[in-house]
Amino acid sequence: MNMTSNINSNSEMFRHSIATLAYRASKTLRDAPENFAAFHIDAKSRTPVEILAHMGDLMDWALSMATGKSVWHESVPQNWDSEVARFYDSVKRFDTFVASDAMIVCPLEKLFQGPIADALTHIGQLAMLRRIAGVPIRGENYFAADILSGRVGPEQSSPRKEFE
Repeated sequence: MNMTSNINSNSEMFRHSIATLAYRASKTLRDAPENFAAFHIDAKSRTPVEILAHMGDLMDWALSMATGKSVWHESVPQNWDSEVARFYDSVKRFDTFVASDAMIVCPLEKLFQGPIADALTHIGQLAMLRRIAGVPIRGENYFAADILSGRVGPEQSSPRKEFE
């Protein structure tokens, strides 16, 4: 395998990771009741909308690192629908950059172990908070899911194999 195909292979695997993030996020964000955004399990915990705003910030940070700027910005959470839209917009901008011919100046491994893995953790937190709030999402065999590189918005394929 030559170096170019290895780079392309790494980039495609990374894009699939971004698409997986979007797919899993869509499951926790979809059909959340209006009062879920402000749900608290205690005074020191983040609300779901605060977690979601942080996830958007993580994707913005990932893009900034990929372009060589490494800028962190902590956003003030807006309403749930605005934060959902901002999250998907941030994921789309990041994925578009990764898919482009532009040079990614940060190692993909570091982008995965930092912002991508952190966002995946927060998706799990949102799923747990939904269960605690009484509005659980169904479990899913994610291995069977129809996840495609580039499909990073709220419109995702229907789950193939869900369970209680």
